[in-house]
Amino acid sequence: MPDKRRHRGQHPNDPRLFDKKNWPKLRDAVTDLSWLFSRGYSDNATLKLVGDRYRLTERQRKAVWRCSCAQQAIDRRKAKEVAVNNLQGKTIFIDGYNLLITIESALSGGLIFEAKDSSYRDLASIHGTYRRVEETIPALHLIGKCLEQLQLQKVHWYFDRPVGNSGKLKVMMYELIQDKPWNWDIDLAYNPDQVLIDSGEIVVSSDSMVMDKAIQWTNLGRYIVDEMVEQVNMVRIV
Repeated sequence: MPDKRRHRGQHPNDPRLFDKKNWPKLRDAVTDLSWLFSRGYSDNATLKLVGDRYRLTERQRKAVWRCSCAQQAIDRRKAKEVAVNNLQGKTIFIDGYNLLITIESALSGGLIFEAKDSSYRDLASIHGTYRRVEETIPALHLIGKCLEQLQLQKVHWYFDRPVGNSGKLKVMMYELIQDKPWNWDIDLAYNPDQVLIDSGEIVVSSDSMVMDKAIQWTNLGRYIVDEMVEQVNMVRIV
């Protein structure tokens, strides 16, 4: 059945699953899972243990997983973080779908979660094919406006080549910036995570593996959501 979604918004069950009355339970689950991660437990069995204890649904478990983090990882990521306000004149490498989908989600009323490592994450996924939504162009304009204000030297976007419609998105983005003073390179890669890690530059991503292995990273997604999105459906369970 074709995907006819027009927004990167909430799942129909989200208002019930992530109602504020559930936040204490979810917060306890994040605390427990992070404690276990800090002691070397990191596989799916650990999430099942915590999820079963708090009787979480699959979607709640996904949120708890994305918000949780070992203390060692928090310390490591904090040490490598470059403040967004210190990016003037710098070059950045952007985890394309990671940033774009987060901003699309924020603009469309999708849930945004503050994680233990201070990054913002969402529950959206692309399932092998990227579907443009009504918030795609506004999200790109918002990101472009922010990057222009930060006065960066160069911006490199990387998207997953194996994901369907990545080529169409690249063409659309180049068309979008034709009349803009935005110094963007937009590329497709079979393994963009590794490209970001190997770049030796400041990366933009909330992907845990990328954040851990990159030389430096910056929390641009959170900055844009906080500073440039008027109404955010934020869930704070850390």
